[in-house]
Amino acid sequence: MIKMIKKITLTCFLLSSLFITAQETTDATPETKSSSWNYLVQPYLMFPNMKGDTQIRENLPALSVDANTSDIFSNLKMGAMLYLEARNKDWAITSDFVYMKLGQDVSPDKVVQNASLDVTETIWELAGFRRVIPMLEAGVGLRLVSIGAEANINMITGTNHNPNITETWVDPIIIVRSNHIIKDKFIANLRADIGGFGIGSELTWQVQAEAGYMFSDLFSLSLGYRYISIDYETGSGQDYFAYDIGTFGPELRLGFSF
Repeated sequence: MIKMIKKITLTCFLLSSLFITAQETTDATPETKSSSWNYLVQPYLMFPNMKGDTQIRENLPALSVDANTSDIFSNLKMGAMLYLEARNKDWAITSDFVYMKLGQDVSPDKVVQNASLDVTETIWELAGFRRVIPMLEAGVGLRLVSIGAEANINMITGTNHNPNITETWVDPIIIVRSNHIIKDKFIANLRADIGGFGIGSELTWQVQAEAGYMFSDLFSLSLGYRYISIDYETGSGQDYFAYDIGTFGPELRLGFSF
C-alpha cells in the first residue's frame, strides 16, 4: 500500500506542476469578476467499467469483478449522478453525488462454479477549495461511501451460500484541481485526490479530466474521464467485508450556471 500511496502522491504532484505550467500559457482563468457567488448545477452520466475484488465473510472466497460498460448498463437497475458547485473569486464549495444499483455475474475460479453479486453503491462527496494561484485550487473534503452487497455463490463442492452485508464509512480526502475557461468558451479541467488513510478506506484515490464548451453564460456541455479506486476492509469472521474495486470510464456532463 505504501508504494501505491507514493504513486498517487507523485501523480498529484505532477498534476500540480502541469497546472502551474498551464498558468503561463492559457488565455483566461475562471476567476469571477467580483466577490459575489456563482452556482453550477451539473447532472451527468458516466459510462462505467468496474474491476477488482470483493469478499463477504472470511470463510468464503473473494469474488472477482470485471465488468465493462455494456455489462453494467444491461444489469443497471437504477442510477443517478449530480454535481453542484458554489464559488466566488477565491473560494468554492462542491457536492458530488453518485448512486448505482446493479446486478452482476462474477467470474468462476478454482472453488467457485458460478456466482452473482448485487451491489448498491452510494458515494457523496462534500469539499471546500481555496484558490492558491490563478489556475490552481487546493481543497479538503469528506467522501461518504455506502456499499450494499448480496451474493449468491455456488461452490464446486456443491454447497450454496447467500451472504449479504451493508457497510457505510467516511473518507477524508485531499484534493488539487485546475478549472479554467479559455477564450470565454472552452472548458479545461483537471483534478486529483487521495484519501482514506485508514480512517475509512485503507486508501481511496481519484483522477478526473474534462474538456467542454460553453454555449452561453447559462449552458455548457463537456466530456471527461474519471477513475476512482476504493480499497476498504473491515470486520472478521461472519462480519468480514472487503471491497477493492476501481470504477472508471468516460463521462458526459450538462452544466447550468447562474
